[in-house]
Amino acid sequence: MFKPKQPWFGLKGNGLTLWITIACGIDMTLFGYDQGVFSGVVISNDYLNVHNLKGPNKTDLLSIITAIYDIGCFLGALAAFTIGERMGRKKTILIGTTILAIGAALQTSSFSVAHMLVGRIVAGIGNGINTSTAPVWQVETSTANWRGKLVILEMALNIFGFMLSNWVNYGLYFAGGALSWRLPLALQFLFIVPLYFTVPWLPESPRWLIAHDRDDEAKPILADLENKSVDDPFVKAQYQEIRFGVEYERQNAIRWRDILRGRTQPGTKTIRRLLLGAGTQAMQQFGGINIMSYYMPTLLIQSVGMTEQMSRLIAALSSIPYLFAATIATPLVERSGRRVMMMASTFVQFFCFLLLTILLYYTNKPGYTHGAIVGKASVVWFFVYYMGFGLGMLGIPWLYPTEINSLPMRTKGAAVATAVNWITNFVVVEITPKGVQNLGWRFYIIWTVFNAAFLPVIYLFYPETSARTLEDLDAYYREDPPLIVAGDNGSTNPRRPAKFIEREAEDVERAKHKDEGLVKRPSHTVDMKEG
Repeated sequence: MFKPKQPWFGLKGNGLTLWITIACGIDMTLFGYDQGVFSGVVISNDYLNVHNLKGPNKTDLLSIITAIYDIGCFLGALAAFTIGERMGRKKTILIGTTILAIGAALQTSSFSVAHMLVGRIVAGIGNGINTSTAPVWQVETSTANWRGKLVILEMALNIFGFMLSNWVNYGLYFAGGALSWRLPLALQFLFIVPLYFTVPWLPESPRWLIAHDRDDEAKPILADLENKSVDDPFVKAQYQEIRFGVEYERQNAIRWRDILRGRTQPGTKTIRRLLLGAGTQAMQQFGGINIMSYYMPTLLIQSVGMTEQMSRLIAALSSIPYLFAATIATPLVERSGRRVMMMASTFVQFFCFLLLTILLYYTNKPGYTHGAIVGKASVVWFFVYYMGFGLGMLGIPWLYPTEINSLPMRTKGAAVATAVNWITNFVVVEITPKGVQNLGWRFYIIWTVFNAAFLPVIYLFYPETSARTLEDLDAYYREDPPLIVAGDNGSTNPRRPAKFIEREAEDVERAKHKDEGLVKRPSHTVDMKEG
């Protein structure tokens, strides 16, 4: 493996963080491209003819081919349980990228249903590994003030990849033949290759290194990420805080068998944190996004009555405001906080599905003379839905699990959340073609109800994580906070609680006067509720 003469080519501070963000951003752009590209493939005549998938009796098989990718992603997320924690963030991403490359090649060269199924599963496994790992790597190498912005920026790049796939699908529609679907699938390598040229020379997560007792490797990385010397009091205090968290979690470690049985010890709140993180991903999927992402042209053809060419154009156009909303979410995620953005996003989704249900009812009502006009009006709410989703529920479900889980559980927690994302994704993608075909406008009622139900769940149970360090959140859960956080300013305020700021200042001051090493935490602990 190539190694530069100087660590990270001499990059430090923001420059080093930028390159980690670029690597993670490429990975997430590929993720977005993969999500969007198959929406054009499944309506390509040459693809349908080559794989013998034309006809109404082929709907179930079409659904399986599309959705099986999510099963692969689910398996990849489960694989990240073990290899992600054992091999580190960087090596895990490279393994996932290699598997994804094999899957992309298989899909591009497919000449049968079995061939395509294998390609979809293999590519999914690679993507599942990467999407479980890249956000964790980004979070563990970022400062608290930049952590949320960078992960949300990566999800904006995810939508850039999604937008790109939609425009590629639209442009190659006019080419026709095998080129219209094989080339879009082959273009995945435009993102796969750069990952091999960026990830290997970047630093490993210092938190992962400390958790694996490789402290001597971690300290220079902590210093370089802060653009300070190893002997700087702030770097010493940061190292000591991470080491303290690792030791605390080891003393209160819980086996998976005990977690599954609900047997936990007070102090870490492992199950609660796992459920909160995984819950964001379940709400993201059952909020209905992949009805749109995987099947927008199909929905416009079957529910609204548009032509194939117009449906492809509308799908491509809708990705532009989607990208815009995802981009403006980047500065808002720290200013407004995770809770407010999730609730606002979910409300917009609820409102859009409510209006779509009503408008599509009249669009498809027999004998209604204005059905075509009402159908065109419904298209606006597909656009608004994308914008609402992009403002909050796009990125926060990928960010929140990496923040809310403790260091020893972060890889596992992110993998659990990602696995939940992909298995619920599979359910949504699998049922959508049949749901639209059999239920018509009634299918949209399901997603209206889901979004309405999620609003009180977020309000009552989700604590704020913005402006907190990862160690702040560990301290918060060591204080056994209430299950219902609504009304507790310290748990819901997007600003960092004062006592965490004071504790950090005390740690830095102690580090100035003590030799480097584990500093014993004061007997009292910090209560977020008082912040």
